[in-house]
Amino acid sequence: MNIIIFAEIAHLYYLEVRLDQILYGGIEAGGTKFVCAVGTCEGEILEIVRFQTEGPEGTLGEAIAFFKTQRDKYLLRAVGIGSFGPLDLNPSSETFGYITSTPKGKWINTDIAGTIAKSLDLPVAIDTDVNAAALGEHLWGAARGVETFIYLTIGTGIGGGGMVNGTLLHGLIHPEMGHIPLPHNLDQDPFKGVCSYHGDCFEGLASGPAIERRWGQLGENLPNDHPGWQLEAKYIGYALAVYVYVLSPERIILGGGVMRQKELFPLIRAELREILRGYVRADAILEDMDHYIVPPKLGDQAGVLGAIALAKVKSDESPD
Repeated sequence: MNIIIFAEIAHLYYLEVRLDQILYGGIEAGGTKFVCAVGTCEGEILEIVRFQTEGPEGTLGEAIAFFKTQRDKYLLRAVGIGSFGPLDLNPSSETFGYITSTPKGKWINTDIAGTIAKSLDLPVAIDTDVNAAALGEHLWGAARGVETFIYLTIGTGIGGGGMVNGTLLHGLIHPEMGHIPLPHNLDQDPFKGVCSYHGDCFEGLASGPAIERRWGQLGENLPNDHPGWQLEAKYIGYALAVYVYVLSPERIILGGGVMRQKELFPLIRAELREILRGYVRADAILEDMDHYIVPPKLGDQAGVLGAIALAKVKSDESPD
């Protein structure tokens, strides 16, 4: 009996400490699933839930219900959203925080940031899912101490984000690194690509669905010595060469479902070195490629931790 009472007292004390601590909400808004979490400024996740992405009303309603429940237990300061896109990230735009011309028809022109902010009455920060993941890796993961880097996710689609001189990449809209054109030798690879906009762009040739359609099976089922992996590494190497020349990143982080094939990393490093042909005279490329092209340290939680990181930055910038 005494043990039970002691456990209850300890639990109440734990909750009291958490109620006094500033915590943040994070939403990884993916095309196939949503991940919602509550976490700390150190990147510790206290609560997390995952559910399928359906239509906006039901999916956002489920996210809102989760955070309303969490407000009964925790003091939430802000919510960050790392979302699929394209997004309107221009603060002066009437549709700021909207998902715009997405291929997911039901989500076209959805006010995702405004809906969450109004329903929870909390400050909301929004960015692309890859920029959010990049911020998370910068604060707590593979890009700590690095001011200029890119984060690339290669899976159902291909997207990229990152930082230049400590600032997340934005501009006319936001980076669309997955849709750059690549050299495509149709004699060696007659596959036409899967991108509905460009056919054989980077995403069209090297995404998970491209691998599956080209070889007739999921990438995870291809043996390690399958020629498809060398072809995949070549396309990724071509893309990385473009980013190296244009952005000069100090580190490249490669995540996403395709990159769970760990044998890809040495193949990609070798391809990039061959494509650059010694032109970029940097020790990281010439001598230390193993620490230049790396997997995310935050793993599968990079997206939702990145969203929490967005909320933290938003809270730090907001006046009390």
